[in-house]
Amino acid sequence: MSTHSTTVAPGSPAAPSTLITGIGSLVTNDTAHGTGPLGLLTDAAVVIDAGTVVWVGPAGAAPAADERFDAGGRALLPGFVDSHAHLVFAGDRTAEFNARMSGQAYSAGGIRTTVAATRAATDAELDANLARFVREALHQGTTTVECKSGYGLTVEDEARALRIAAGHTPETTYLGAHVVAPEFADDPAGYVDLVTGEMLDACAPYARWVDVFCENGAFDGDQARAVLTAGVARGLTPRVHANQLSYGPGVQLAVELGAASADHCTHLTDEDVAALAGSATVATLLPGAEFSTRAAYPDARRLLAAGATVALSTDCNPGSSFTSSMAFCIAVAVREMGMTPDEAVHAATAGGARALRRPDVGLIAPGARADLLLLDAPSHVHLAYRPGVPLTAAVWRAGVREL
Repeated sequence: MSTHSTTVAPGSPAAPSTLITGIGSLVTNDTAHGTGPLGLLTDAAVVIDAGTVVWVGPAGAAPAADERFDAGGRALLPGFVDSHAHLVFAGDRTAEFNARMSGQAYSAGGIRTTVAATRAATDAELDANLARFVREALHQGTTTVECKSGYGLTVEDEARALRIAAGHTPETTYLGAHVVAPEFADDPAGYVDLVTGEMLDACAPYARWVDVFCENGAFDGDQARAVLTAGVARGLTPRVHANQLSYGPGVQLAVELGAASADHCTHLTDEDVAALAGSATVATLLPGAEFSTRAAYPDARRLLAAGATVALSTDCNPGSSFTSSMAFCIAVAVREMGMTPDEAVHAATAGGARALRRPDVGLIAPGARADLLLLDAPSHVHLAYRPGVPLTAAVWRAGVREL
């Protein structure tokens, strides 16, 4: 293995460089720096400066820095990259969850309950809720989070959701095609026209991505294609809610249109798996949804064995996966989805980065953004080994220690 260094343009003189040393186990996700797919290093050190990683290698060879932080033999990982979350909303769906845990089946229609509450909320209320969830995720090690609209379903409400989200993350997704708005219950074609026309015009300036819930009870393949192609024409990159509740065209459509990710991927044919494996489209798995709906989990092992790129995300939303904990999703993926601890950690960091097409996050290597998670544990394996235990010891985001 080799040790790399690089020169990074200096930042503000008021921002000191930091040497993090005494790292017992370092997950770099860079095979040039360590062993195995996680690029593991032991007895390691990292130097960060001006918000960027500038040096990675053995602690004994570390260069000097303005400040020093002793990791005390604990594990250091890239910050989690949560590439699928629905965080601009108001209201509560406790009653729905309670009914589901008492035997009621999950369906996409419950989204409309949140739509009503979100429309009634003020901008300040929505912004405060979003800030709380981003902070909650950060304290659990998530340093990059994607955020979707989809709980307004009017031109004004979808645009304000994305405007609010853009104040907290650059990874904003236009999801006007979450479900058909209640006002268009008898005219789904009319709603698709709105989503691909006036609503898209209002939302595109605040979005990087376009998404659609391609599913029974939401949008069929032809409708999903119309939404995605309209978004692409406005400069947005597609991602797709695909094959969550049943077999359907979502995965194939995602691959055909070059989507960054197909999300859920619970019900896959052999052709779906082959399509994902032969493409750059990431299969983003959301075990919190299956946990919260008592549905069958996606088969991560099948996807990995075929050579597909897999990401793990929370799907944090008030109806079907109300968790912001990537550590929880890692533990469930290892226990229920056939993933090893190494694979699950890689999917929650580098996999999420691939799903967002972000080469600067999800790894610890010279030139990467200094998004770091220090565990109060000697190994990343403890994320699955000690489920439900708060293991976050420190978090740096863009080089700033947040916790």
